[in-house]
Formats: sequence, C-alpha cells, structure tokens
Amino acid sequence: MLRRTVYDREILLLAVPAFGALIAEPLYVVTDTAIVGRLGTPELAGLAIASAILLSAHAALIFLAYGTTGLVGRLVGAGSPQRAAEQGIAGMWLSVGLGIAVSLGMWAGSDWLVGLFDPTPEVAELALTYLRISLIGFTALLAAMAATGYLRGAQDTVTPLIVAVASALANLLIELVLVFELDMGIAGSAWSTVVAQWGAAIVFVVAVHRRTRAAGASLRLVAAAARRYARVGLQMFVRTSALRGSFVLAAVFASRIGTTEIASHQIGAEIWSLLALALDAVAIAGQAMVAKELGASRPEVARAASVRMIGMSLQLSFIFGAALVLLRTPLAGIFSTDPEVVSLGGFLLLFVAAMQPVNAAAFAFDGIFIGAGDLGFLARAMAGAAAGFAIVGGTVRVLDLGIGWLWAALVLFMCFRVAPQWIRFRGDAWLRTGDA
Repeated sequence: MLRRTVYDREILLLAVPAFGALIAEPLYVVTDTAIVGRLGTPELAGLAIASAILLSAHAALIFLAYGTTGLVGRLVGAGSPQRAAEQGIAGMWLSVGLGIAVSLGMWAGSDWLVGLFDPTPEVAELALTYLRISLIGFTALLAAMAATGYLRGAQDTVTPLIVAVASALANLLIELVLVFELDMGIAGSAWSTVVAQWGAAIVFVVAVHRRTRAAGASLRLVAAAARRYARVGLQMFVRTSALRGSFVLAAVFASRIGTTEIASHQIGAEIWSLLALALDAVAIAGQAMVAKELGASRPEVARAASVRMIGMSLQLSFIFGAALVLLRTPLAGIFSTDPEVVSLGGFLLLFVAAMQPVNAAAFAFDGIFIGAGDLGFLARAMAGAAAGFAIVGGTVRVLDLGIGWLWAALVLFMCFRVAPQWIRFRGDAWLRTGDA
C-alpha cells in the first residue's frame, strides 16, 4: 500500500493532472471567500450561506461528472469508444436540461433557502445577491462537470486541468477588477464567477465535440446512453445529497450559534473542501482506472491498483494535515481581517487537520467504488453516516456545546463514512466485470 508498484506510473498520469484541476475548481469559491472576506464579516457570512446552497446543488448533481467517468471508463476498457462517446454526449444534454430546471427552481425558492439559515436581515440580503447572480452560471457549471466526466473516463485528465486553471485565473482577475476597481462588492464577486464558468463551458463543449467526432459519434441523444443515467443518477444523488446535506446541516447549526461562528465555519469548510478535492485526485484515478480494468475483465489488476491508490491518498493526507497545523493562523488570516474570526477559524483548522487521514481513505474508497459501479452500496453507506451526524450534531446544537464540538461531530461523521467502506473493500462483491 505504501511502497512503489507497477501501477504507480499510470495512477500518477491520471492523478497529477486531476490534482491540478481539482485544486483549480474550488478556487472559484476560495477566491470569492478571500476577497469577500476583505469586505467585512457580514459579507463573508452571506457568502457562507449562498455557497452552502450552491455547493449542495452542485454535489447533488455530481453524478454528471463521477457517474460519467465510471460509465465511459468501462466502455473504453471494453473496447467500445463510440458507445463511450455517446455516453459523454448524453451527459452533456442531461447537464443542460438539469441546469436550466434547477436554476429556475432555486431562483424561485431563493428566499426560502436562505431563510433556512436564520440569518440577520443584512446577511440575508447579501446571501440572496450572491446566490441569484451565481445561478446564471449554474448550467455552465453542470455542462463543465459532464464534459470533465467524459474526458476522465476516456483517460484524459490533462484537458480538464488546462481549462480549470485558465478559468480560475480568469475568475481571479475579473473579480479583482469588479470588486475593488468598480466597487461592486459581493455582486462583483458573483459576476466574475459566472463569466469564468461560461467561458470554461464553451471550451469544454468544443473539446468534447472534437473527441466524439473522432470516435464516430453524432451529437444526437442516444436513448440507451440516457437510460444508463437513471440508475446511476439516482444512486449518486442519494450518496452526494447525504454527504452535502450533512455539511449544510453543520452550516445551519453554525449560523444559529452566531455571525462570528458561521464566518469562522466558512473558513474551515472552504479549507476542508479544497483539501478534499486535492485528495480526490487519487479517487479520480480510481474512477477511471478501476472502471477500465473491470471493463476489460481484469479484476485482479483493479484490486491491486486500488490498494496502492489508498496508500498514495494516505501519504498525501499526512502532508496536508501537518501543513494545516503549522499554518492554521496565517491561513485563517487570508479570509478575514476580523481578529475574532481569524482566531476561531485557526482553531477550527485543527479539526480539519485531524480529519485528513480519514478523509483520504474515504475519498479513495469512493473513487474505487464509483469506478466499479458499486453505487448502491455507496448510497446506503453515506445515508447511514449522514443519519449518524444528524443525531450527534443535533445533540451538540441542542446542548449548545459550541462550534468546536460541532466540528468534532464532523470528524465522527467521516469515521462513520469510512468504516463500512473498508469492510466492503475487503470482500469481492464490488469486483463486477464487463461493460455494464
């Protein structure tokens, strides 16, 4: 698990570009958090609420990326590039339809969604501003997710890296101009993200069109490819909704403790998300590689490579954890000038550091099981972990134990998540071969 193997080169060829892309993707919100934090604590609290809502919708539809990677990877491994391309095209069409429908629904219910967090009137107005503007780019975000899933399934993690880095840099430059030069405040932060998201979506559409045309696939929606998303989409929806729902519930609890607490919680949540996606680079390699090997009916290779991927993820997590312990106060200072927020945010980053090895195992297992198509198990396991957090986190809130104990409950949530994954991995039920 912790030593070099013959699978290291292939894992790294997939994981390293994915690492860069996954780091670049959350920089949209991290950049917004750092810049908006300079505007004031109410602005940062408003961003925390809007981000929790947007990221929850994003997570609920993550099957457009992760599910597509597994489906396409199996077809690539089985030697069916045209069917793989048709699967990618179906994902793109689905992303557009879902993007429009979800954006309109969230816009109509935006007052109710923000109200769930029980913010002050000032914070609520700022949250609504950011949320409503950001929804204009939501369809573009989903299209980029679907395109990324197809390209990764086709063993191409370089193109998503290039697009993600370029769009993150564009977001930063545009945001600096809109927020500080044009004095647009939190609205400027949201508009910069919208522009960057639509630019990335256009580039992804061009890249997918070129690859699918080379595979001999047309741009029409193939019914068989669309039907595959019914099962995958439902199971991934349950899994990711339970995961994201737990963090939304944590944000709701933090918001009701106080403005300083929710602002500090936002810092911890953003660093957690950033490092989670960095660790997820190995999981992306797992999705693509395990799917390909099982599609080619090589379960022994899929297992051996999976063991090494778990080890790589753990090794990376120890580096992240140590860095967080050493740099927690300067990191918190990036996001706010409020001394109380910085102090409390630095304290919460200790919990984030403690979670890193558990996170590493959980994300690696996720990638392996998604690549294997073992989504029913993931849905059940995540629902159970979320129920456990709801009980523990709810107890913390009812007893008014404070934000530190709330983050201790999140640590326990990740332990609830990884325990059944380890048990499942030791068996053979997830090693299903073939192209279906």
